[in-house]
Amino acid sequence: MRTWSTFFAVTALAAAALLPTSSPAAHAAAGRAPAGPCAAGQLCLWAKPDFQGTRHVHELSTLEINSCTALPAGKSAQALVNRTGRPVTTYQSAECAETGEFQTYPGDGVQLPQSPYQIRAFKVWEN
Repeated sequence: MRTWSTFFAVTALAAAALLPTSSPAAHAAAGRAPAGPCAAGQLCLWAKPDFQGTRHVHELSTLEINSCTALPAGKSAQALVNRTGRPVTTYQSAECAETGEFQTYPGDGVQLPQSPYQIRAFKVWEN
């Protein structure tokens, strides 16, 4: 006799199998460990995929909420960890223009080992 818990477990596994493996959510779930700490209240960006290269740390306490924060000229990021407790949108454009690629990530400790584009700016949202 099947139980409801078995039914839900099988349904969850089937749904997970349908997720595209190249999506940001799939990358975030891949479980690769960041190279360097990212503390609560921080947004950490790495220059190279898989949390490699130069790490830039942005403190929630020093960021302007709902405002575009550009990375230094000529710099970009390819991996991130969001521990701000707030949603963060990353942009391919250094001006946070929505004409290029952009993606919003929740603030609950999302780890993104490889962005599908070069991150040149971001916005931290109120909630």
